[in-house]
Amino acid sequence: MGPLSARLLMERGRPKTDRLGKIRSLDLSGLKLLTEHLDPKLLSRLTKLQELDLSNNQLETLPANLGLSHLRILRCANNQLGDVTALCQFPQLEELSLEGNPFLTVNDNLKVSFLLPKLRKVNGKDASSTSSQVENLNRELTSRVTAHWEKFMASLSPEEGTEKAQEDFVRSAIRDVHYGPESLSEFTQWRVRMISEELLASSGTQMHEADIPEKSLKATAAQEPRARPVASKRLDDIPLSLSPSKRVCASPPAQAEGRLVGSGGSQPAPKLEPLHFLQCHSKNNSPQDLETQLWACAFEPAWNEKHTRATSQTVATCGGEAVCVIDCQTGIVLHKYKVPGEEFFSVAWTALTVVTQAGHKRRWSILAAAGLRGQVRLLHVRAGFCCGVIRAHKKAIATLCFSPTHETHLFTASYDKKIILWDIGVPDQDYNFQASQLLTLDTTSTPLRLCPVASCPDAYLLAGCEGGCCCWDVRLDQPQKRRVCEVEFVFSEGSEASGQRVDGLAFVNEDVVASKGSALGTICLWSWSQTWLGRGSRSTVPVVVLARLQWSPTELAYFSLSTCPDEGIVLCGDEEGSVWIYDVRHMLTQQPPLPAVPQAPTQILKWPQPRALNQTVTKTMVNTVVANPTFTYLTALTDSNIVAIWKRH
Repeated sequence: MGPLSARLLMERGRPKTDRLGKIRSLDLSGLKLLTEHLDPKLLSRLTKLQELDLSNNQLETLPANLGLSHLRILRCANNQLGDVTALCQFPQLEELSLEGNPFLTVNDNLKVSFLLPKLRKVNGKDASSTSSQVENLNRELTSRVTAHWEKFMASLSPEEGTEKAQEDFVRSAIRDVHYGPESLSEFTQWRVRMISEELLASSGTQMHEADIPEKSLKATAAQEPRARPVASKRLDDIPLSLSPSKRVCASPPAQAEGRLVGSGGSQPAPKLEPLHFLQCHSKNNSPQDLETQLWACAFEPAWNEKHTRATSQTVATCGGEAVCVIDCQTGIVLHKYKVPGEEFFSVAWTALTVVTQAGHKRRWSILAAAGLRGQVRLLHVRAGFCCGVIRAHKKAIATLCFSPTHETHLFTASYDKKIILWDIGVPDQDYNFQASQLLTLDTTSTPLRLCPVASCPDAYLLAGCEGGCCCWDVRLDQPQKRRVCEVEFVFSEGSEASGQRVDGLAFVNEDVVASKGSALGTICLWSWSQTWLGRGSRSTVPVVVLARLQWSPTELAYFSLSTCPDEGIVLCGDEEGSVWIYDVRHMLTQQPPLPAVPQAPTQILKWPQPRALNQTVTKTMVNTVVANPTFTYLTALTDSNIVAIWKRH
């Protein structure tokens, strides 16, 4: 499609006329229009235009000077829009459609509500709840920026230059003024900048939200460069003023106890505050549903290039027919994805770099979810839709795992006793994935946990299975595309007997593996490198045990352990609703021999009393515990349909 012409506008405009100034409705959908095709000089002649349809094109932004001041209805669905600030040029807009623009986030929906005060409908839904949320955010941010201004002025020395002081104030406000969940940080920083600049323009006079000139704010917004989006959900699907889950309890009293026993000395137990207890997977959203089984959770990977220690506070959980994406700080369910008749068993994240048709690079957070049906669903969390389904296995999928070095490589492990390595690829211009199968790994029993070897993830894969711990060569430069288990690891001292279930498996650092299930009441720490070095030509190899951790003596199985390698933390739940926390840093540096007696946990985090949650919950089982890499947030899943979130202080 080339530049628009007056003739085309009259052909597609209504009412039929030979004068552009009389057209009231214009349909430009499905013309493969790019941003540069929208000629402001031509479109500004549509002085009576009230309705414009630009859907199903390839627009990445809208020109800032189209001159359509009377526009009331605008449709921009299914484009490539990555910025909404140009919408401020349509002050009379009442209805707006932005569906199918995968680079727009919840932050953009808040911006839209702020920039268009007369907006009544967004994507066919009432915009009033979003408008109310924006008003509350605006009021609180204005108050906080004003307080920051007073503090800044009080600390300002007389000799500092005015211009530099103003720049310092804006920078410090953006850095220090925070409010709301991390998922809204782009919007809040955008507004903090605008409010700060308005304070400076008014010579530091105390301001309230109502005093901010609307015109000047919108002018600032139109000039504001696009910030990098963060992973979040569009507001058209969820009212942010309320969590779409049932909050069973917020900040209930919790009891914690813990000690560390060992020659390596003691470490202080981390202080963990309970934040939220949610029932977001309930059938029909019923608070009486205490039976939906929750199976897995995973934190979204952080991809902040400026901060290597950046970590996410967004966690995905799965259970029943739903996958939920939760902001840990607020307890808000940012997105809930349901498939009737499915039962999700596993979730895993990856971050893809996608190149648009205009050559711009975008970063997508993709969540893979799978379960009973043997299908993997690839969810574009930021845009809020499923953009691919892989029919991976004929039987249920027990667990998923993305490669830590290849963002498109996904392992799926099934009850059909197969592990398959897929390359999911990157989505095409219609956001569809075309996955290809790279390897098939045969197992002799059901694989329960997958774990690429930390020091060589492209070469070897560990799996905890019903029949033991197995290892495969997964190098893609080898000719065989179907492979059997290369080595089976056993844990019984002085014996090479196999057949013991391993239902917990994770690396603590580049070399040390934590595993569970081979012996009652203990978690085993063993060395990958020393074990592999002693392998020789054997197919069954005893592991080189470094230490054992004391755990619950229960005979029940399928409690999944996890680790925070950067923090030297091992985590595991139990049948009593407790979370066992081990700080093993001293063990990783301690010279052998280590104590033969299993080491006690650093802390046992007790489940809150039943009265703090629900009177019918008298006893619960914590089957899954996961913390984000910096051990700031901890998420636990129970067999009584409760997602629990703690925060470390």
